[in-house]
Amino acid sequence: MTFPQPLTEQPDHVVDGARGAIRYRRWYPEGDGSPQQLVVLAHGYAEHSGRYDHVARALTERGALVVAPDHLGHGHSDGERVLIHDLDEVADDLHTVVQAVREEHPGLATTLLGHSLGGLVAVRYVQRHGETLRGLVLSGPVLGDWAAARALLEAEEIPDTPIDPATLSRDPAVGEAYAEDPLVYRGPFKRTTLQAIVAALEAASQAADAVTLPVLYLHGGDDALVPPEPSLLAVQQLASQDLDVRVLEGARHEVLNETDRERTITAIADFVDRVAR
Repeated sequence: MTFPQPLTEQPDHVVDGARGAIRYRRWYPEGDGSPQQLVVLAHGYAEHSGRYDHVARALTERGALVVAPDHLGHGHSDGERVLIHDLDEVADDLHTVVQAVREEHPGLATTLLGHSLGGLVAVRYVQRHGETLRGLVLSGPVLGDWAAARALLEAEEIPDTPIDPATLSRDPAVGEAYAEDPLVYRGPFKRTTLQAIVAALEAASQAADAVTLPVLYLHGGDDALVPPEPSLLAVQQLASQDLDVRVLEGARHEVLNETDRERTITAIADFVDRVAR
């Protein structure tokens, strides 16, 4: 299966975020374009919404309107690259996007999908604005404890060691596309961003009881970037009584881009359909 190339052109839609303009993409169902439900995508650290085009297109085939912003400091949105002072501001920006879409398409059952650092953003979104959501999908989320962030904060100088593309997927085309993507940030972490991540992890853990909606949790069993054990433990502390946990044997960090991605995306589409009823 050929890996799809990411979208890199500037999205057509924009809202005013907490610290600047947030640009976002929309994908409509084919045919008359009348959506049956809404799926909101929150991408991970250093990447952008255009890397989820294949996921969005698969969901539109099931009748969903899919919306995905470039977070502050990422992709085509404003802000110094990957500089985040407070992840709650990113969650609030996401809420601003959702409100703008709902003004045009009121009443759609809404599911939030967050990958990696976007998973932490998604949990904070639920804890702050989740009263109108039907479901939450977490893909390799940064939750509970992230030893890599703490180790970098302890360093006197943060090393310039970009993500190894080989850790993303067993499909080498995924890493090749990532390495060539002009919108992917490849520099060192910023200390302020790491501090914001650690603070958000603590806040998310303290408010675990606030997450009561259905949750689908997906994590690669061989994820070297965000090891599954701390995230799995944190997810099991959520108050949800409808929790579907799937640790995918052999998969690396980006389960949505893995060699069996079609099966994983189908599982997400099935979950979206179920909670939207």
